[in-house]
Amino acid sequence: MTDAIINRNPAILGGTPVFTGTRVPIRILMEHLESGYDLSYFLEHFPSVSREQAVQLIELATEKLTADTEHEIAA
Repeated sequence: MTDAIINRNPAILGGTPVFTGTRVPIRILMEHLESGYDLSYFLEHFPSVSREQAVQLIELATEKLTADTEHEIAA
């Protein structure tokens, strides 16, 4: 799944992880959400990112964070 939504290429923004097919860094979505903006606001300002890409990224981040938490709880 990661390959479909995240691209890390030294020729694009020096290898900063971006949404595939765009030059929009992944961190921009996270910064928007942390600042209290909703997903629709982000998508309005970065139309090259699809809703599907953004939702997949949020799901991936949640999955990774949940897996780490479950591991810590079990330990």
